[in-house]
Amino acid sequence: MSVDKAFRDMIRNEIDAQLKPLRDVVSRLEAGTADLDALRNVAERLAPLAEVVGPLFGAQAPAGKPGRRGPGRPPSRATLSVAAPAAGKRRGRKPAAGAEGARDCAIRGCGKPSRTKGYCAAHYQKLRMLEKTNRRPAAWKDYAEPNSVEDIKLPRGRAASKALAAAAQAGSAG
Repeated sequence: MSVDKAFRDMIRNEIDAQLKPLRDVVSRLEAGTADLDALRNVAERLAPLAEVVGPLFGAQAPAGKPGRRGPGRPPSRATLSVAAPAAGKRRGRKPAAGAEGARDCAIRGCGKPSRTKGYCAAHYQKLRMLEKTNRRPAAWKDYAEPNSVEDIKLPRGRAASKALAAAAQAGSAG
């Protein structure tokens, strides 16, 4: 037996010993994946029956098309249970107004669906900025009725810096 062959055998044995735990884990994962695939197949076969029988037991069908969501996406709001609001300040989106679906934005003429506190995404960001700089108008209240609030034009450039400085000065004086 040559030294070269003995050296190769020694390295091969050492590598096999180091990789054995990894091989065991991979084989367990493959077995678990097969079990998950079997469960997924059973669930897909039972889905039509669940759609028919589910409403009889109070289960709601998931909204939208069935299937898997992308990675990192939270479950849809329809599948989450609605918890009773805690005492204190309400947070987030007001429930949709009846069966017609989402409400319109509170700003007159916007027409976009409301997302948070009665405002569309753009106007809610504007509301947050107005709150942050202590310039929120009284008409911009939380959960305002759709198309009930007049939009305001914010100053830009030098006028904006002056308005922010005046708001900061009024905030520190009061």
